[in-house]
Amino acid sequence: MAMDIAKERGTAKVEQRVVYESGNEMAAYAAHQINYHIMGYFPISPSTEVAQFLDLMKANGEHDIKLIPSDGEHSSAGICYGASTAGGRVFNATSANGYMYMLEQMPVQSGTRFPMVMNLVCRSISGPLDIHGDHSDLYFALNTGWPILMCRDPQAVYDMNIMAIKLAEDPEVRLPVLVASDGYFTSHQKRRVHTFAHKEDVLKFVGEQPPAGFPDTLDRNNPITVGPYMNEPDYINNRYQQSQAMYKAEEVFERIAEEYELLTGRKYEMLDTYRMEDAEVAVFLMNSASEIIKDVVDNLRSQGIKAGSIAPNMIRPFPQRKIAEALKNVKAVTVGDRADSYGAHGGNMSNEIKAALFTYGNTTTQVVSRVYGLGGKEFYAEDGHYLFSLAIEAANSQRVEVPFDYYGHTPGDAEKAPKRLLKPLRFEDLKTGLITVTKNEESGKLGVRIPPLRALTKKPKRIAPGHGACPGCGIFSGLELFFKGIEGDIVALFHTGCAMVVTTGYPYSSHKATYIHNLFQNGAATLSGVVEMFWERKRRGELDDLGLQDDFTFVMVTGDGGMDIGMGPAIGAALRNHRMIIVEYDNEGYMNTGAQLSYSTPLGHRTSTSNIGSVQKGKVFHHKDTAQIMAATNIPYVFTGSEAYPQDLVKKAAKAQWYAQNEGLVYGKILIACPLNWISPDDEGTNIVDAAVNSCFFPLYEVERGETAITYNPDEKGKRVPLVDWLKTMGKTRHLIKPENSEALAEFEREVNRRWQVLLAKHEHPFL
Repeated sequence: MAMDIAKERGTAKVEQRVVYESGNEMAAYAAHQINYHIMGYFPISPSTEVAQFLDLMKANGEHDIKLIPSDGEHSSAGICYGASTAGGRVFNATSANGYMYMLEQMPVQSGTRFPMVMNLVCRSISGPLDIHGDHSDLYFALNTGWPILMCRDPQAVYDMNIMAIKLAEDPEVRLPVLVASDGYFTSHQKRRVHTFAHKEDVLKFVGEQPPAGFPDTLDRNNPITVGPYMNEPDYINNRYQQSQAMYKAEEVFERIAEEYELLTGRKYEMLDTYRMEDAEVAVFLMNSASEIIKDVVDNLRSQGIKAGSIAPNMIRPFPQRKIAEALKNVKAVTVGDRADSYGAHGGNMSNEIKAALFTYGNTTTQVVSRVYGLGGKEFYAEDGHYLFSLAIEAANSQRVEVPFDYYGHTPGDAEKAPKRLLKPLRFEDLKTGLITVTKNEESGKLGVRIPPLRALTKKPKRIAPGHGACPGCGIFSGLELFFKGIEGDIVALFHTGCAMVVTTGYPYSSHKATYIHNLFQNGAATLSGVVEMFWERKRRGELDDLGLQDDFTFVMVTGDGGMDIGMGPAIGAALRNHRMIIVEYDNEGYMNTGAQLSYSTPLGHRTSTSNIGSVQKGKVFHHKDTAQIMAATNIPYVFTGSEAYPQDLVKKAAKAQWYAQNEGLVYGKILIACPLNWISPDDEGTNIVDAAVNSCFFPLYEVERGETAITYNPDEKGKRVPLVDWLKTMGKTRHLIKPENSEALAEFEREVNRRWQVLLAKHEHPFL
């Protein structure tokens, strides 16, 4: 890369230290030096590490930031907004569909003028699902009213985060600020980074507190109304003032950047131009690719071609005048957008650059628009040469043959279309008749008879074994055991999570039955729509010729924290009582994104966002009992299960199917092992979940028509074990057994026993 080491090193007026870290680490490092009051967050790759690094520092007492794990990005945005109205400094980080989920909060925060800083670690928007870096989430931010700072490398991530809070809190701006970096490029790339050596120097630069005079909902002497209802004359004035503040942010940023340069020797102009002084052809790129293109510029210059490159350090406000000035003598420029503005004949940056040239009277510079690098597709020097070749061709011919196109895509080939590898499951193989379910007309409850389990092994697996789960993963052994109790055809919807990701790597799929995926939070609502469409089309006679030998069973599979972000739609589906099953595989964390705490993580358990350190000993609040929450919606049937008790789980699955086909929604929760993140042997999963049952941490019971029945009582069987016997089996919990953590262990034991006693009471008294 073309890097000016002397320029980066500069002549700093404050003491600096050199670290070798990634972009995510530098965002966290800057945040801990600023010592924000609050961070509300929810894990989503590739931004998750920001919260993880902060939690690790928090565990060792390195900052005072209150880290609040939310139940979804919409909630994290609400936490941050509420905190910002209360007069402190607020921080967040997110990516992709997580940002989309919180999107409606973004204009609220900017429209009411409460400052904060959020890192957007840019990633592809699904669907289809892709977790790699492009700018499709960033482009949704352009109209939210947040100034947007751009980071081409980890050094810029650090510097921009420090400048961002000062920009957000400037009285002439007073807007929340977005700091954007490229996911899995900048976010995970290790680089040499110069930082302030002392927090005191950071706080001296940004100011230790937000400026006086900011509205504050905690000021009892000056009560305020936040977010009032406005009619037309007032609303347009509000928008005008916000617009003025946004344009003022350009001037304020330049002033802040000058102050920063004096302190650190590092210079950030609105527009980073490279060898543009006499350039005749240029390429415009943003963030990580903008560094790679500099090597291409140098190479072309050595060939006598007057090439240059342009990259913005800020895209809101858009540096329109500066771009027009930089391009005034350029014959042609290729603009690379890492996202499309579908139907607009170019990406957002392409069209904004065209507008800049038009506004400043430039009708001669040719503009070539190309969308590149989607889904994390790498950008190399040869790609830069291609983009320059388009500009050179346009400069020579003084016209653009193809103004807009994609670059780097593969044309479709009908002969290479994915072909079915798995034969669809046959109804005859799935409807064995070996399981019988009868209804007691007096009590209304169901009785189930199942054959010896070996007889059910003949039923084909619903999910093919060729998936990519970790060794010892309990998801598929648990799910397949559950599916042994389901007769006939199913339609399955999977929430985002391990079970979804490892079974659907395009162009292959491990699913033998129809499979649907929607976003983490909205699976229950989506499957509700499928269920109601089935019954409505059946009522109208539209399915009569499809050869359906029986009704479908509709099953939603969730886990990896899906009943945090997805709880609201699940409760909504339950209250509407759609005829479907929701089955949760509980692995006690957000395992798909690297073992962050979920609301199902028990007290004291270690995750990557509930670390063990000198001042923090794992998760600080108790786990959520989703089965009891769903039972409170008065659905026909709720159950818990474990692969360690196969007959019990198969019987409950058969009941679940009957209720889902005849009466309404069923909810089931299956405890499954996650050896990788539980830090346990991969061949001990069944024994570990068995110990969880026998310690009464995970009781086996059902709630049928509102009446609770414990289906396995370890006390009656003489198999009750102390809770510590279960905790000893996992590396994530062994710290709880140490003497210094006795108080946390005692609190955990009290809660487990309390919940068990409540279940016993409900078992003995059916009206509880």
